[in-house]
Amino acid sequence: MKIRFGFVANSLSLWDASPAKTMTFKRYTELPASERMDKLKEVTALNLYHTKRILYFCAAHEIEVYRLSSSLVPLATHPEVEWDFHSPFKKEWAELGDLIRQFGIRASFHPNQYTLFTSPRDHVTENAVKDMMYHYRMLELMGIEDQGVINIHIGGTYGDKEKTLERFHENLKTLPDEARKVMTLENDDKTYDAGETLAACQQSNTPMVLDIHHHEANRCEQPLEDLLPDIFNTWQHRDLVPKIHVSSPKSEKAFRSHADLVDSTFVEGFMKQVKELDQDIDIMVEAKHKDLAMLKLVEDLSSIRGVKRLSGASLTW
Repeated sequence: MKIRFGFVANSLSLWDASPAKTMTFKRYTELPASERMDKLKEVTALNLYHTKRILYFCAAHEIEVYRLSSSLVPLATHPEVEWDFHSPFKKEWAELGDLIRQFGIRASFHPNQYTLFTSPRDHVTENAVKDMMYHYRMLELMGIEDQGVINIHIGGTYGDKEKTLERFHENLKTLPDEARKVMTLENDDKTYDAGETLAACQQSNTPMVLDIHHHEANRCEQPLEDLLPDIFNTWQHRDLVPKIHVSSPKSEKAFRSHADLVDSTFVEGFMKQVKELDQDIDIMVEAKHKDLAMLKLVEDLSSIRGVKRLSGASLTW
């Protein structure tokens, strides 16, 4: 079993490397009209540059799993802006894609919690489609849409899970096929547990991203070891290694909150379950300390008997 590890968006090992510099709509409107587009381009150029820095960092540390920031382009989907973020940056987008392929990095996106297909309000679904297409467009500009994924949660329950799930599958039909094909679904820490998310994935032919922290906070009736083979099988039609999200609780009281680092004992039991299936997996570390937490977790797990470190960010067990 081979395990590759990755981290989310920003590298804390690098100085001032945030790829998510923002610009609010309020700030945008406060600028003179003649300066607005220049400012948007300035912030976007900085985010793309910082992403390039982080990709080189990944290569240096043999990190092959990385989540791109959803905030690379400020105001990309705002109805009063929606600007062309391709033409001014053709070279930069292509360069990022070339680096991702050259370094063998598995890249992904994770839109925010408002990108959902369960709402009874049409405009929420329309905005979700718009956001998914924004993320797909970025994958496309980098030329990595064949390997990339856009991960979302199912969403709220609206007082009736059964009816809401029916609406979810119906609303999902409004998402264009190209984005639909790269979508994944993740179990939630409060609403849809691993079993319910798996069922939705099977019905919609969607790969499932298992979050083990969410599972511990929102357990389902079935033992996780019984679900794992079916969860992994949801990835077969895309021929991609299953992806897992890992974090550990900040405290017993704040169990759902992510700690700065990942307690290796919190994930060791799960790793043993996966080992029984001899299944390769990619792990996205979602701890507050980003790449620092990921590298520490790899080091901690590599000290377990029978575990061998293959590279800066991969193990075999």
